[in-house]
Amino acid sequence: MIDLADWIYRYYIHPIIYDTSYNPVDTITWAVVLGLAILGLVKLFRHYRLAIDERLVLSTLPYILAGSSLRVIEDAEIVQPPWSYLLITPLIFFLVFLVTAGSLTLTRRILGDQFHHGYAAIGLAWTLFNLMLLFGVGLENGWVIGAVFALGSALTGGLLLSRRAIPSLSFLDDRFNLMIVYAHMLDASSTYLGVDWFGYYEKHVVPTFLIDLAGTAAVMYPLKLIVLLPALFMIDKAIDDRSLRNLTKLALITLGLAPAVRNTLRLALGV
Repeated sequence: MIDLADWIYRYYIHPIIYDTSYNPVDTITWAVVLGLAILGLVKLFRHYRLAIDERLVLSTLPYILAGSSLRVIEDAEIVQPPWSYLLITPLIFFLVFLVTAGSLTLTRRILGDQFHHGYAAIGLAWTLFNLMLLFGVGLENGWVIGAVFALGSALTGGLLLSRRAIPSLSFLDDRFNLMIVYAHMLDASSTYLGVDWFGYYEKHVVPTFLIDLAGTAAVMYPLKLIVLLPALFMIDKAIDDRSLRNLTKLALITLGLAPAVRNTLRLALGV
């Protein structure tokens, strides 16, 4: 008979306390939570009569950067337990969500429909504060930042060139879709450099299996494209609700940009 307390500790609490790799149980759980969160956010935005448009998505990007850099603060051991547990997945998701939702609500109440600049400014200030703390630790491999951007930009640029010859890639003309691809190419680049050049390891279940199978983290590039390109095509075709479509794309941007920023900062700081 399964000991429920032991099962919860093994699959949920232990990975948080010791910041270990993901396992199949918590991976599926957080994926379900993400899906429910997207649906909940759509209802919340509708309640406040907020359009989930390009302007709102761009104004939210600083909070992704803030959350990613906040995660590195834990990696660099600037914050000690038990407070550091708040900066580990999944607790950090709830923390960043609460701050983001609070900033959005506050700026909209104060600034009305012209809240976007104030909302984005809070996120930028938060990100800059985090970066000041991190750079106070000192950069050991500053060149990694340029390398990640160079690789991610080159691959995204190559895909854009391919789009001219492949009509079925016309959905990349959408700026959101291109942002998603770019974010995930940055993530793949940071993973490749971290695993193949610095001896780091991938925490997620499926990428770990494929990296071990291929013998190189460069497998992340085709893996992401094989998943992303059909997914983006289907999202544009299947989701008629503009708010749900844009929020889904924001989630995909977050899933690429957040680990890309975290991995790059960790490598640059040597933590």
